[in-house]
Amino acid sequence: MSRIPQRPLVTTLSALALAAAGLTVTTGSAHAAGCSQDYLPLPDPDCQPGAFNPDVTQDTIDSTICVSGWTATVRPSSSYTTALKKKQIVEYGYTDTSTSDYEEDHFVPLELGGAPKSELNLWPEPEYGTRTAANKDTVENKLKKAVCAGQVSLADAQDAIVTDWTTALSSLGLG
Repeated sequence: MSRIPQRPLVTTLSALALAAAGLTVTTGSAHAAGCSQDYLPLPDPDCQPGAFNPDVTQDTIDSTICVSGWTATVRPSSSYTTALKKKQIVEYGYTDTSTSDYEEDHFVPLELGGAPKSELNLWPEPEYGTRTAANKDTVENKLKKAVCAGQVSLADAQDAIVTDWTTALSSLGLG
């Protein structure tokens, strides 16, 4: 009785399992599947859908995000964000790989209760183009002020920024 070679079946099943986990096989090693630049100035929602800090709720804003300097207490170290930025620049397939041309940005900003270290919430946002990280920072600050002033709920501000930060202010009647 002849034996059926098992290696091709095992290789195929392994590749399928890796693909289901969002990984691809190239030259014998697993790599994260690429993130698309098609959504710019937003991150790829499959790679960075946003993530929230469970310590920040509507009930805790007066002791968290509305306290001056609070974000500094939860901001991850630059060594953490720089290493992640280098990895994610590759995942996004940016041809410009200079880390100084990107801000490792919290999609849901710390100012609105974004998760500080979650890879689902951090991404390499380009510092070039017409809608940059600096433009987003302005929106984030206005949303935080509106939340802390009671003009907008935290949940509505978070939803607006995740939906599209470029229209968040106008969608909430703030600009």
